[in-house]
Amino acid sequence: MNTADRNRPVIGVTPSYDYEMRHVMTRQNYLTPIMQEGGLPLILPLTEDMDLLAQSAELCDGFLFPGGVDLHPSLFGEDTLQACGEICPIRDSMELGLMQYVVESGKPVLGICRGIQTMNVALGGTLYQDIPAQTAGRLCHSQKPPYDFGIHRIQIEKDSLLYAILGKESILVNSMHHQAVKDTAASLSVAAVSPDGIAECIWRPESRFFLGVQWHPEYLYDTSEDARKIFRAFVEACRDCP
Repeated sequence: MNTADRNRPVIGVTPSYDYEMRHVMTRQNYLTPIMQEGGLPLILPLTEDMDLLAQSAELCDGFLFPGGVDLHPSLFGEDTLQACGEICPIRDSMELGLMQYVVESGKPVLGICRGIQTMNVALGGTLYQDIPAQTAGRLCHSQKPPYDFGIHRIQIEKDSLLYAILGKESILVNSMHHQAVKDTAASLSVAAVSPDGIAECIWRPESRFFLGVQWHPEYLYDTSEDARKIFRAFVEACRDCP
């Protein structure tokens, strides 16, 4: 093992949880892009013990909040609609607590799908519990497999972190969600929207790297340079974390 391999930034990845099987897990395609770009992914323990979580977080240079089940609507002050999907209260508690640590520490964070929603709720924003039930848009946001191709474009704000990474005003993305950012938290800005007005990317201008995307760049990593640029910029920000 060479010195460069030993100096990879450690990136904490929050896990999913299977209640029936009692499995803590994540998908390999969240981990592979981190490793390919020079990072070392570390799957964090699923816990509501904030002291244990803080100790785990201290080992990390940055964090990836991946996709998963719905956030509980009570977290953003709403009753549960019939169209709301599966929830995971222990993951909600863990990730919201960890997000507060991320903001206070200033360490880089990338949120994907559920991750962008967690970012927004943690900082005081709200969500659409179900896009078809709560909006008039007709755009498909829940494509069927395979997921390694785009189905709609997004428009990117030029004064945003996403534009700084990609250098483009529009890209084609995949889409696998039914919840979405509704009211953006006061400290966050929308960096990209879909043609029907759904927030596709948010960022926190005062943070070093605080980026949430609604699509799934991990599925596009092998075929899209845009996806690779997002992971590359994230890992580099983690590497530069003091």
